Amino acid sequence: MIDNVFNAFRIPDLRRKLLYTIGLLLVFRIIAHVPVPGVDLAKLRDLFANNQLLGLLNLFSGGALQTFSVAAMGVYPYITASIIMQLLMPLLPQLEALSKEGEMGRNKLNQYTRVMTVPLAFLQGFGQVSLLQRSNVLTNFNLFNRDTFLPSFALLVALTAGTMLLVWIGELITENGVGNGVSIIIFGGIVASLPGALAGLIGGGSSSANVMGLILFAIIGLVTIVGIVLINEGTRRIPVHYAKRVRAGRQYGGSTTFIPLKVNSAGMIPLIFAVSIMVFPGMIAQFLATSSVSWLRDFAAALAQAMSPNTFQYNIVYFLMVVGFTYFYTMVIFQQQKIPETLQRQGAFIPGVRPGKNTAIYLTKVLTRITLVGAVFLGVMAIMPFFAARLTGVNTLLLSATSLLIVVGVAIDTMRQLEAQLMMRNYEGFIR
Repeated sequence: MIDNVFNAFRIPDLRRKLLYTIGLLLVFRIIAHVPVPGVDLAKLRDLFANNQLLGLLNLFSGGALQTFSVAAMGVYPYITASIIMQLLMPLLPQLEALSKEGEMGRNKLNQYTRVMTVPLAFLQGFGQVSLLQRSNVLTNFNLFNRDTFLPSFALLVALTAGTMLLVWIGELITENGVGNGVSIIIFGGIVASLPGALAGLIGGGSSSANVMGLILFAIIGLVTIVGIVLINEGTRRIPVHYAKRVRAGRQYGGSTTFIPLKVNSAGMIPLIFAVSIMVFPGMIAQFLATSSVSWLRDFAAALAQAMSPNTFQYNIVYFLMVVGFTYFYTMVIFQQQKIPETLQRQGAFIPGVRPGKNTAIYLTKVLTRITLVGAVFLGVMAIMPFFAARLTGVNTLLLSATSLLIVVGVAIDTMRQLEAQLMMRNYEGFIR
């Protein structure tokens, strides 16, 4: 793997793509440190230290939310819009027809996704600014009253523009760099936060209990990374045979290949769905915490305590939701791929299974069985930080399941793309 990286820097056009990607990542990190005026950074740090529910939004902003920069929302609204668009495709025939029109259809769907991102970013920005105002993080600022309407609107426009700027940078990386641009931006934000997290771990003291906790914590982290790689790369190969056909005196088909059904077809999307729903009650509790009605304040306190990530019931509900969303999203993706119809149209069949409806039933059964492994794995990954902290005594979000899935997944995907580029150039040199 390391040799492939050095070989990539020896090839001029690959070196240019890598440097282009690194340069845009540096631009992103600079943008992430441009704060919005009127924010008390000390109170903002205290808010993040005492509120783990903001961790997911900070993750997708690449750490920019913790400084409340113009890129505080990161690419999270774009990811939400992409998920909504993907779920709408089976429901709206027009969108499904566009998805089958090749490059032009994909460009049109991407345009719709970008348009949907703008109102989502504006609404999310309003929610975040309202939360910061209620937490006394925004100094001398009342949101959208008669005197501050224009400054409030300008603030939300700046946050929305920061999100769209990151989306544009991500698309530039996808087109001219290496890897998926949006994923690499999230990857860059997570990696940039690692030195501070490691410094916090190492600075926790030098007692034997603390050292043993750190060692056990590191072992759990390594085992988790190995598990992520194995599950992400795990596939069930379904053999497919192409019938022999004779046309114009020439024989076609007769070959055998396979359909790779992934153990974890849903990726990290179920975690995003589940966390987004789990965060919602906590956000409501924070809005009601400053209410003038006493019973609303009591209800907010009880809700915040029940939905705290440090409680057992929260993690049980979280686990069940991740498992459920994994099955849901996997089946949505499988229905969109239309594998049985494609096999029947191409004259292919699974040995021992009749084409058409029987093939669809067979593939659904196989996918349901192997998805159980992926769903349980994602569920365990989701609640692992809670049990790891109890086991090791190291209270940190460094082992966040979503963070590890993104880091490992993006690293594997990027290295696979580099390897494909290197193989293509080696084959070209061999032919010459």
